[in-house]
Amino acid sequence: MNTDIKDRAMGAIVGAFIGDAIALGPHWYYDLEEQYRDYGTWITTYTNPKKGRYHEHEKAGNLSQSGYILKLMINSIIENDGYNQEDFCEKLDTNLFTKIDGIPTNGPGGYTSQSMREVYRQRVEQKLDWKEVGSRADTTEAIERTIALAVKYALHPKELAKSISHNTFLTQVDDIVGSMTVAYGAVLAQLIQGEKLDKDLSTKLMRLVKKGELPFHAVTSDNLQAPKAGAKDPSNIGLFASPDALLSPSFMAQAACDPDIKIEPAWKVSLVYGMPCAIYHMLPASYYLAARFSDDFESAILHALNGGGQNQARSILTGALVGAQVGIKNIPQRFIDGLNEKDELLSLATKLANLV
Repeated sequence: MNTDIKDRAMGAIVGAFIGDAIALGPHWYYDLEEQYRDYGTWITTYTNPKKGRYHEHEKAGNLSQSGYILKLMINSIIENDGYNQEDFCEKLDTNLFTKIDGIPTNGPGGYTSQSMREVYRQRVEQKLDWKEVGSRADTTEAIERTIALAVKYALHPKELAKSISHNTFLTQVDDIVGSMTVAYGAVLAQLIQGEKLDKDLSTKLMRLVKKGELPFHAVTSDNLQAPKAGAKDPSNIGLFASPDALLSPSFMAQAACDPDIKIEPAWKVSLVYGMPCAIYHMLPASYYLAARFSDDFESAILHALNGGGQNQARSILTGALVGAQVGIKNIPQRFIDGLNEKDELLSLATKLANLV
């Protein structure tokens, strides 16, 4: 295997775990003055959650439930040498749903997300088949676990899109959430390959659409120009309605590099794109930070963290994108050492990277 690809693949996974754990303490502060009172004006490391807050019984350096589920996904991929939906669903039934009860502030990591609570009710209380479950949650939980699929299939866009879309629709059935989740995975795969998160990345992704390797409906010709005379309209069967989720990353990257566009300090990207949990708030901020700090993991993760609101999702997504750009070797060691499951997480990242 190309050692650089392995390094970037490990960087993506470890970066996601760091993003998850580092936001455990100050998770979901929408009042920044309250965040400042509890943690100071600039958080730089892992912290204990405060009493009465989310994850209050966890300790600094622990993973949240997002990290716990990402571990389940990685273990499933390793055991099956790829994505096996039946096995992953069995792992959720056995290792997650037996430990939660449908109450938000419960379960591994101290909090269970909206989409998982709904699927728990469908599977355990209503006894529905996995083919019948899913919620309308417009959040990033599917991205957080399918980061592992983006790594595994970083060199195989068709398999990436197929596995991520199938896994996403297990718990979230909205097509827009699906398209944005697959798009994030496609972006991450490009970064693992060594591409840059810049104004040209979306053009490269669109070439994969034109080749039929990413399932997005697109009628424009190159560089989003008008369709060529006589060009046939592609069938929408099996395709996401538009390629816009693939186009937005390059616009955020342009904004990050444009001297006339100033977001200072960079953590205020959370105010520009929004603090709430929805995927359409989280992705633009993560793309912006990952492009602005493409070679600086520490700055990227700390600005994602200190922006308040759903800073855990923002940190996970940003951590994976920047980790893929800098590689595991260039993630500051203090962030790795602060993970309470450091040895296990490094082992999982290594084994997964070896499957790319």
